Amino acid sequence: MSQPAAVPIPPDLSARYNRSLEGRRWLAALPGLLAECLEQWDLGIDLAPGDLPWSGHGALVLPVYRADGIPGALKIAFPHDEAQVERHALELWDGHGAVRLMESDVGRCAMLLERLDARRSLQTEPMDVAVSAWGGLMQQLSLAPDPRPQWLELDHVAARAEQWSDDMPAEWDRLARPFPRWLLEAALEVCQTRGAVGRRSGRDVLVNTDFHYLNVLARLDGSGFAAIDPQPMVGEAEFAVAPLLWNRLSELPHADPAAGLLERCRDFSTAAGLDAETARQWSLAREVDNALDYAGHWHHQGDLARSLWVASTLAGRTLDGLPAVHELPEPGGQWPSP
Repeated sequence: MSQPAAVPIPPDLSARYNRSLEGRRWLAALPGLLAECLEQWDLGIDLAPGDLPWSGHGALVLPVYRADGIPGALKIAFPHDEAQVERHALELWDGHGAVRLMESDVGRCAMLLERLDARRSLQTEPMDVAVSAWGGLMQQLSLAPDPRPQWLELDHVAARAEQWSDDMPAEWDRLARPFPRWLLEAALEVCQTRGAVGRRSGRDVLVNTDFHYLNVLARLDGSGFAAIDPQPMVGEAEFAVAPLLWNRLSELPHADPAAGLLERCRDFSTAAGLDAETARQWSLAREVDNALDYAGHWHHQGDLARSLWVASTLAGRTLDGLPAVHELPEPGGQWPSP
């Protein structure tokens, strides 16, 4: 078996977690965590010389193979709330519409997952393929609650809306009112109406709240796609649509991008059997929450502009003074060079 010390840490992951004491401690512990997991689950490293492991915002993912030759992916996440609940959702889905969980170790925040094709996601598929694939997966993932104990670990979308109702106005004031009051009020109206409906509607399902194009990978056997990296909650399924609307903005029609955004919302909602108006409302509220988060960080001004464009467009009044939508960066991206 390859020695864990030979596994390089991706530079972007190292740079991100070197910014804090807790992050540096986790990076220092990673070689030991890898060694323990490789031994515990009898895994071999499947990484070509010179290649880097995969990494997301908060985890290292190492391609491995089991003793029986089956390929897998060893994921070790920085311990945080979202990482701790991911395994609960994967257990509930059991490989139907999502990556299959083979093993997990809560203490190490580690999981052994089914290997998917990291080179092929819905980010690079034609939009009609993405719509169809996402809609089909959404229907598989939208499980109704049952007596299994994992459900007790998941937060409710309606509770999140109630929290936003309390927190958004204070945060908007604290940040010196970074966008017009009417947009804040539009988001608060969604929180109040959808939150109340969500508490009494009986339409609760398991919701993957980070279900965007890059988080859907092809299966190695060619049988379709599967969701990865879920951020699970319980509530109205339409809450899941928002990330599809703040990604791939450059592909909106130049003639009328606002109409294109609303059409995209309808297309994905229809493909998944969802209500497009409910999806529009939740997406508006989620983007205003994102905008408030970005407004507090000077290095996220491109993200702030994108969130304000999406939120205000969904509200029916695209804000003046924003860059053209095709000039906006993708999430986590940089402004285009002049």
